[in-house]
Amino acid sequence: MAIALLFCASSAINALANPPQDMAAEELYQTLPADFTPSLTQSGKHSVGVRTVEFTNPQQLDINSGKIADRTLVVELWYPTHDHQQSSRYDNVTRLGKPFAVKANALRDAPVKKVVDNQHYPLVVLSHGYTGYRTLMFYLGEHLASHGYVVAGIDHTDSINADVSADNPYSGFPSTLYNRSRDQNFVRQQLLADSSPVADQVDKQSSGLIGYSMGGYGLVGSIGGCYYFSDQTLATLNPAASSQERQQAQQLLNNCEAPRTQDNWQAAIAMAPWGQQLKVFDAESLTSINTPLMTIVGDLDDVSDYASVAQLHQAIGSRDKYQLTYLNARHNVAAHPAPRIAYEQAYDLGHYFEAAWDSRQINQINRHLVLAMMNCHLKQSKDACELLELDGRIESGWKGFPTRFATGIQWLGAEDKAAQ
Repeated sequence: MAIALLFCASSAINALANPPQDMAAEELYQTLPADFTPSLTQSGKHSVGVRTVEFTNPQQLDINSGKIADRTLVVELWYPTHDHQQSSRYDNVTRLGKPFAVKANALRDAPVKKVVDNQHYPLVVLSHGYTGYRTLMFYLGEHLASHGYVVAGIDHTDSINADVSADNPYSGFPSTLYNRSRDQNFVRQQLLADSSPVADQVDKQSSGLIGYSMGGYGLVGSIGGCYYFSDQTLATLNPAASSQERQQAQQLLNNCEAPRTQDNWQAAIAMAPWGQQLKVFDAESLTSINTPLMTIVGDLDDVSDYASVAQLHQAIGSRDKYQLTYLNARHNVAAHPAPRIAYEQAYDLGHYFEAAWDSRQINQINRHLVLAMMNCHLKQSKDACELLELDGRIESGWKGFPTRFATGIQWLGAEDKAAQ
């Protein structure tokens, strides 16, 4: 397949086992007094259930083989429950294939709590970067579910840690470029279907999407943008690719002639979205996007490039849009804190580490603003919308944040014209 050849992709998958069940699960978070945290970081009134499900998208193009085959996605599903049994754990592997387990604040396979007074739960989909895994942002899944949401974290087949070897680190990149937006929309469709495990509880009119890095790349396509990979862009990605290979890749990736919809998602959060540094988004399509959008990025991001992310944010036509900037942060503004095993190798630790920030503090701020965004635009909460009416640097005083223990972040609202 031309696009696979373009990145020297291989269909080989690491045979990496999950952690043995007798491996102790780590606790990644410490409880902080309420006076030290933003107001919406506290868990909601619901206990949280979690279960692992699979959805199969039939008859899809397999980028690596060039054949038509079913594409199966593993999904972690968080939701309100009424159970109070013992919490579970999340098992995964690092980029180098080292197993680890972290403690969950959710109850494995607990029943979904029935809705009361027709107050169905809005849906939020989490889409990890390249590479990643479905529980990379489990702290958001649990937090949102405790406040009355159904949340789905996707394992994007071909681009999870367990699928990509350090010896061939770009093997899953072609599939990521082609499938990411397709996966996001497919999982939403499955969870809103009558056959969904949450069919009776989910709000079929309110869906939010959160995408990190390559998940953010997919998000732009899912909310109404389209992709245009120029010959120059493809040559930049792989200077060794032939002209014919680049042309075939363009036929697969460029989709501006295909029908698009902007009605699937009522709110979107792009965390360090990849792509604008290579101008892979059609400029006209960006101006037509009207989905409420929050962009979260570090001002020293050297993967997605901060200036390019800010440019993308400004180019999107949404009336309701907000940009949160972590000052002195690079690209790792979405993941949970690093597990202990990641500290053994730089390649693993680089998936989580921020030199000037504690990941737990980033996660706390994300909890607050993500919930405010979703409550505002999916639940139409006026109080939540007021928490998004911020200005400038946080040191000037932001509603919902502790006065003294909040520093180092910056906000741009819809009326701001450029990153400061």
